[in-house]
Amino acid sequence: MAALARGGRTNFFGFLIRLAARIPFLFIAGRLYGDDMLGRFAAALVVVELASQIAVLGQKRGLAQQLSENDARPPSHIVADAMVLSLFTSLAFTALLLIFPEPMFPNGSNGDLSWLLPLTILPYALTEVALAACAYRYDIGATVRSRALAEPWTISIAVGALFFVVPDSGLELAYVLSIIAAAVVAFMPVLRHYGMPIGWSPHPVRMFRLAMRNLPLAGADAIEWGTRKLDLAILAQFASPAQVGVYFAVQQVATLPQKLKTSFDPILGPVITAALKVGDRSAIAKQVCQVGFWIVAMQAGIALALALPGEAVMGLLGPDFVSGTGALSILLVAEVVAALAVVSESALIYIARMRNLMISLFAIGLQAALTVGFMLAINAYDLPELWRAPAAALALAIALAMSSIAKSVLLGRILGETVNNFRMGLFYAAVPAAGVGWLATQLPEWLELVVGIPAILLTYGAIIWFLGFREDDRVLFRRNLAPEEG
Repeated sequence: MAALARGGRTNFFGFLIRLAARIPFLFIAGRLYGDDMLGRFAAALVVVELASQIAVLGQKRGLAQQLSENDARPPSHIVADAMVLSLFTSLAFTALLLIFPEPMFPNGSNGDLSWLLPLTILPYALTEVALAACAYRYDIGATVRSRALAEPWTISIAVGALFFVVPDSGLELAYVLSIIAAAVVAFMPVLRHYGMPIGWSPHPVRMFRLAMRNLPLAGADAIEWGTRKLDLAILAQFASPAQVGVYFAVQQVATLPQKLKTSFDPILGPVITAALKVGDRSAIAKQVCQVGFWIVAMQAGIALALALPGEAVMGLLGPDFVSGTGALSILLVAEVVAALAVVSESALIYIARMRNLMISLFAIGLQAALTVGFMLAINAYDLPELWRAPAAALALAIALAMSSIAKSVLLGRILGETVNNFRMGLFYAAVPAAGVGWLATQLPEWLELVVGIPAILLTYGAIIWFLGFREDDRVLFRRNLAPEEG
């Protein structure tokens, strides 16, 4: 539990840095490039990032198990296998998208440099493997420096500077630079932890077995990521680029609480595999419930702070983005609902891979069916175009709720323990915070943001600390006030 608290605390600090960097990117992209260009960029990014996720081949979480189970081979050789496997899969996807770029541009491309986007697949995949290797050594700082410092600050600075150099392709080129920056920063600590793989050589049979073993993990990772992007991909087939751009901006704001889950992801995998190695399933249940509550408690506070003054938040990006306020509120609720599913999956991928994959497939299938159904209903009844974004968000929320229930029940049965992250303290904190938020919406827009958001967070935080947190929960924050012993 102490390892979880240290790792989560370090990465939570990284979340705050990423939040501070992501807001300038959205502001600059919305104000300088507009919703049309942002929509075409978003549609291309869905395809490229999906290919990047698959190219990792589940090793973001699978590497921890490989390192913990294999005592015969040097750790540097295991990491080298993982890197080479992702190298081959990345090159295959890159070549495919360079030869057939049409799926990336359903509504056209922004500029002549848009074709560069597939070149990010390789550095992205290798970065994920490198950070997973660092996480196994409990080096969460590497993830913070790569994903929370180098990547978001590079894209935020570059997207503004490139508008005056290549305005038609500034978004795409800024993204490419950010992925390269994250990769460079990620590789330095890997070499320090593991060194060069002296005496290692690739072996086709070993690589094939590794790929086959990781396929369920790769599927689970791709589906988890896909549930957050499928709505955007389907929306791009039914809506104008401007609507897609608005929804992309909404996603960028709404998924900020989701990053809190990833604050614990790098450290949760190694801790769970260590408990599995000694057969301590009771410890796994306790870890999942503990981390699940930490995540949902923080996500709920941030969701309230962003949803209640939602019009003011979206108005920062430009007047055209205010129409996304309804979708923003629904997506923020969806992220809170999803917390139980994602922490349950952190254990299920090691003890029930195929059943976890089946639930994920059902959830994404349900989301696809609901999203397409809602889009067709809007067409059939000639409803306003502005209904499309909230409808896509609602489909995601329903699918995530079903997934959370199914995965928590499955994990509870396997472990013989109750898996639940809800406590009444969440309700006690949310109601007064919502009241403060309503009062904030009566203020002028700038005061709603400057005073309202901190007031909501302070109200919620104070109540959850005294009424929601137990002694075990406060370990997450205790050592922030004192240096580590030893």
